[in-house]
Amino acid sequence: MRNLWLEFKAFALGGNMLDLALGFIIGAAFAAVVESLAGNVLMQLVAAIFGQPDFTTLTFAFNGAEIKYGAFLTDFLSFLMLGLVLFALVKLLKKAGLGNFRAQGQSECPYCKEFVSVDAIKCKWCTADIDPAQVEEEDAALLARREPRTDQA
Repeated sequence: MRNLWLEFKAFALGGNMLDLALGFIIGAAFAAVVESLAGNVLMQLVAAIFGQPDFTTLTFAFNGAEIKYGAFLTDFLSFLMLGLVLFALVKLLKKAGLGNFRAQGQSECPYCKEFVSVDAIKCKWCTADIDPAQVEEEDAALLARREPRTDQA
């Protein structure tokens, strides 16, 4: 029983578990801030423009059923606003140099068939120039200066 407790303690207090828990807590707090900005600021701008904070009262009757298209429109607009805020925050954080926004994943080098990062422009195994699956802004200049390949793979 003591060994089981020691194993559980090592698992629960291990670096990965704590990192995951802290990431989840920070993510939940960040989501609350983004939702507040979208709902309390941007949706209020919509209210100022259209004269009402949401469109939930917009309905029409069809064959005795009430179609609440206004509620859908409000939710859709909230979703778009939330997405816009997240996009702007990520762009701002990336421009400020905060956070890790590197591409995740791997692709196969077409020459040596080893796996490299999806945004790699040169294979770390065979050093061949490769076309990245995802181009980062800072790599665009390097790719533009690269001489065109003459070999046909």
